[in-house]
Amino acid sequence: MTVSTVAITGLGLVTPAGVGVPASWAAICGGRGTALREQDDTPGPGPQDSGKRPAYVTCRVPGFDADALLGAQRARRLERFSQFALVAAAEALADAGLDAEDWDGTRVGVVLGTAFGGVHAYTAAQQTVDRVGAYAVSPLMLPLFLPNMVAGQAALAFRATGPCLTVSTACASGATALGTARDLLLAGRCDVVVAGGTDASLTPAVLAGFGRLGALADPDGGEPAAASRPFDTARDGFVTAEGAGVLILERETHARSRGARVHARLAGYGATADAHHPVAPHPRGAGLEAAVRGALADAGLCASAVDHVNAHATGTPRGDAVEADVLQRLFPHRPPVTSVKGVTGHTLGAAGAIEAVCSVLSVARATLPPTANLAATDPGNGLDIVRRAVRREVATVLTTSVGFGGQNAALVVTAP
Repeated sequence: MTVSTVAITGLGLVTPAGVGVPASWAAICGGRGTALREQDDTPGPGPQDSGKRPAYVTCRVPGFDADALLGAQRARRLERFSQFALVAAAEALADAGLDAEDWDGTRVGVVLGTAFGGVHAYTAAQQTVDRVGAYAVSPLMLPLFLPNMVAGQAALAFRATGPCLTVSTACASGATALGTARDLLLAGRCDVVVAGGTDASLTPAVLAGFGRLGALADPDGGEPAAASRPFDTARDGFVTAEGAGVLILERETHARSRGARVHARLAGYGATADAHHPVAPHPRGAGLEAAVRGALADAGLCASAVDHVNAHATGTPRGDAVEADVLQRLFPHRPPVTSVKGVTGHTLGAAGAIEAVCSVLSVARATLPPTANLAATDPGNGLDIVRRAVRREVATVLTTSVGFGGQNAALVVTAP
């Protein structure tokens, strides 16, 4: 079997832990949650409204000034999820030492994932129609809202005229985008791909939808910063978040030819569908297990080669238990496991890409970030879960992603 790897040369982050890789990584390794309690202040339907509104715990990106980061004119023409992606992509390209002025755009692709697209723009347009009428809707509504526009806007910003795709596999979208980008590079269709995931969907309707599914952490369950509790016995749901992660992927020969610094390599990708239930995981995690096995086979590695797992673990009672069972079955040598969602919350379609960046940083900086807010694990959970940041050399990291619809994706990141 021929095994091919892809060079990772640039990293960019916009997360609830901070704007930029240095700020985000420092806060993630610091191990303190970023969640805050907020009240839904959506106006009621009329006099009959009781005035009661639900509360939520969310993780929002702090201090994000789109006008300063992108320029006021450009920022006004971008939805928040696209703003995040372009800021993270610009950081990743600078980190990679690439300049759109100098490259052959026909050999540059863009693959970005999102679960929701521009829901703020859609919500605002619907409210305008309801209050004033259709003629008051902005002509920018569709370019702001359409999910594919995040990749289109990145291609426009960076003069990338190769394949331009947006993928949507719910909360696995960021990981799926990276795997798809890897496939494009190995097929020889591109030399460089700007790849990752983004979401900014903290609207009342989206929060209400997750709440009605019983998926969210209790906003009144204690200190908000401790509400996101991956693998903890007291976990009661995830904390919704926003953000973006973007990586620059290159063909090995292209990276070598320009003398690029390689942070790590994307060595394997696996993807499956549970075909079991619209929102619940397979009870034995069959699809996730198959995705992990596929990623390892793609990388030409056996399970014992994995030094660290950056887990999907969102803090839902069932999801974390299923993932823990899968990891114990696959990795009896007990590599250390972490979930950064204790700090960042669940960034939905961005999560897989943000966690891929964290996996690369674990390899490049020999640091395993902690799983925040972990006091005790379930009986039978024998995982070696990282509880505080650890300095440790790792050569191979597995990162997992799971989404509604039974979507599973796994990536293998290796040392350069």
